[in-house]
Amino acid sequence: MGTEKPKGLYLLGEGAFDRIYGADSRRDIEAQVEMVAPLQTPESVAADPATLADVSLIFSGWGMAPVDEAFLAVAPNLEAIFYAAGSVRYFVTDAMWERGVRLTSGYGANAEFVAPYTLAQIILSLKRVWHFANKLRHEGTYNSFDKEPLPGLYTGVVGLISLGQIGRRVARLLQETLSVRVLAYDPFLTPVMAAELNVEPVGLEELFRRCDVVSLHTPWLPETVGMITGAHLASMKENATFINTARGAVVNEPEMVAVLQQRPDLFALLDVAYPEPPEAGSPLYSLPNVLLTPHIAGAHNTECLRMGRVMVDELARYLAGERMEYEITQETLPLLA
Repeated sequence: MGTEKPKGLYLLGEGAFDRIYGADSRRDIEAQVEMVAPLQTPESVAADPATLADVSLIFSGWGMAPVDEAFLAVAPNLEAIFYAAGSVRYFVTDAMWERGVRLTSGYGANAEFVAPYTLAQIILSLKRVWHFANKLRHEGTYNSFDKEPLPGLYTGVVGLISLGQIGRRVARLLQETLSVRVLAYDPFLTPVMAAELNVEPVGLEELFRRCDVVSLHTPWLPETVGMITGAHLASMKENATFINTARGAVVNEPEMVAVLQQRPDLFALLDVAYPEPPEAGSPLYSLPNVLLTPHIAGAHNTECLRMGRVMVDELARYLAGERMEYEITQETLPLLA
């Protein structure tokens, strides 16, 4: 790339910029990239397309413009997009791949937060914390608690659905932290990966039947909508827990609600829903065996700065001619959320 700095641009929603790109990240990026203009938004570059004329690198996040033929026509020198957030589906197009524009995303950094959050939920579920807390609030006494069944952190069985970036991290954390048995369902799971992660490959129906805790990590794709049905949940063991930190649309929500109403022994820990947030009056707000949280498992608030730092690392790899750790290709995109 010679001695000249490549020309770059920050292009994302105004509200996302400071959340993602802290002062240290901007300093390190700008030490290696010549920024041709102040922060831009999809609206500003649409109003003045000439801003993109010399840009080879774009640093983005929530609020990226669609990289379609019209965008590429006014950005003839674009080589790579550093997207410091999760899903890229809303702006990626076939035209982008045909041009050969490279893309890296902050999905790996997001996994750094979702995985330990999920581990914490699994541990608390194996201890039946939600059940005991509700019972204490209702009964106001510790009497008879020692007679309650408990999967526990030694004999409990945990099921992971999909072993993408987050599912693999959760599997490794379980392996490092607990002595539980881990079952996994993933159509792409190989014997080598199963051995490495110390998971037992099983079918989806068997996983729900056998596990004390089931954690969902499947991306939201056309073929995964409604993949988890009421029948799956109804087949769960007594006192089992279902965790969803993936996407609400992967679950048939009306069927899930019906099962949770019929099975008060089950618990559902839902960090996502569909629609999100749930509609006013949804039973998810009031069911005593549902813990609903507002999509906080991933990078949230100041945690988002981590995704900006990942882009600094990816930029260094890119400029050194090395493989970017979180690069997304046309072939890998269908496997991501």
